[in-house]
Amino acid sequence: MTTVAVPPAAVESLAPRRKAKRPFGPASIVKYALAILFLLIVLMPLYVLIVTSFKSGGDIGVTSQWNLPEHWTTASWVKAWSSLRDSFFRTFQLAIPVAVISSLIGAANGFVLSRWRFPGADVVFTLILFGMFIPYQAVMIPLREIVTTLGIPPGIPTLVFVHCIYGIPICTLIFRNYYATTVPEELVEAARVDGAGLLRTFGWIILPISIPGFVVTIIWQFTSAWNDYLFAIFLSNTRNGPITIALNALAGAQSPDYAASMAGALITSLPTLIVYVLLGRWFIGGLMAGSVKS
Repeated sequence: MTTVAVPPAAVESLAPRRKAKRPFGPASIVKYALAILFLLIVLMPLYVLIVTSFKSGGDIGVTSQWNLPEHWTTASWVKAWSSLRDSFFRTFQLAIPVAVISSLIGAANGFVLSRWRFPGADVVFTLILFGMFIPYQAVMIPLREIVTTLGIPPGIPTLVFVHCIYGIPICTLIFRNYYATTVPEELVEAARVDGAGLLRTFGWIILPISIPGFVVTIIWQFTSAWNDYLFAIFLSNTRNGPITIALNALAGAQSPDYAASMAGALITSLPTLIVYVLLGRWFIGGLMAGSVKS
């Protein structure tokens, strides 16, 4: 039996290579220091917001805003919740339908404009996108006249109608890019060969693979409807409007209760925070899904 000598260099080349660690130098120190600095700048207002919401009236002041409460109390939270409770649930009646309806309309538009071409499709797409660049302030008075003429009930129904209309351009853009770059043309052609029409192809083939796009548009539209104040102040009031109107009434009194206002701001921001925590991991992926062709 003969023994074949293997060169040491060959043995080293076959061994798994360990990734070299980058030295922790001055550049890394500056990078992490800047990251910590920016994080502190972002968290400072949040700290004041949380701490002040648990203070009593005597503890609140300019000089003591950074101090922890001497006596922790939830009275401000109780007051804020009692003022915002009704509008809090009304805002869910606004944000959820807006997110779902505008996403479905945008998905249908995006599919037709990307995969079911027709003469003048690019012109129609351009006109739809034009709605994104119209300032809301410029259409408030005619918009109010339109919803009054149509007989839409004031308050949440009117706001649902308006937000769905103004959400169509951005949802159409997102879904058109998603379908044009992510969904294979062969998939649509195969559905046509099997005899599926436009609606069946969209409902049974396209919608099930559109989850990343829906995550993006639902987060976008839910947040936009929940945080809206301009449409709400023009088309509703404190009795039938969303939570932003009630929060403004709570914080804009003659003698404002700063602790209750801070608690109200935290209550108002909680649903959008939960949405981002639950769906945020898919948000960037869905947003970038239609950015490049795979």
